[in-house]
Amino acid sequence: MTSLYEIEVTGIDGRVHRMAEYRGRVLLVVNVASRCGYTSQYAGLEELHRRFADRGLSVLGFPCDQFGHQEPGTEAEIRQFCSLTYDVTFPMFAKVEVNGRNAHPLFRHLTRDLRGLLRTRRIKWNFTKFLLDRDGRGVKRYPPKVKPAQLVPDLDRLLGNDP
Repeated sequence: MTSLYEIEVTGIDGRVHRMAEYRGRVLLVVNVASRCGYTSQYAGLEELHRRFADRGLSVLGFPCDQFGHQEPGTEAEIRQFCSLTYDVTFPMFAKVEVNGRNAHPLFRHLTRDLRGLLRTRRIKWNFTKFLLDRDGRGVKRYPPKVKPAQLVPDLDRLLGNDP
């Protein structure tokens, strides 16, 4: 079994990173798409990033084109869309698959511990959110319909008192 912190991820700029870079931070990992009914959640994710980054939160966006071809663009197009449309400043990564034989190891890891409805591992749609504590342990999985603002009470608990 691979540790979360051993997993490599590729940034939207093509640089390879290890999840170990986020050790000690609360993580909100989200599979995102630019042509989805939930795409407007980028604004809420950015709000969480700006509000809680100094307290130890890292929002991590992973574009995914497995659901209705809702992320057809290249990494450069996705980056431009996120920047111009939602002023996204949280880390974005290269497109990944989240289900099936080619699922990225990060999402295999996340879905092993954080199951969905009826305890399924399969991710049903874009903007599924995975919350991890500072030790990289899965805390909660949120379905796409849960808006980022609804995560604030859980984030406050994990991040501790506001400085």
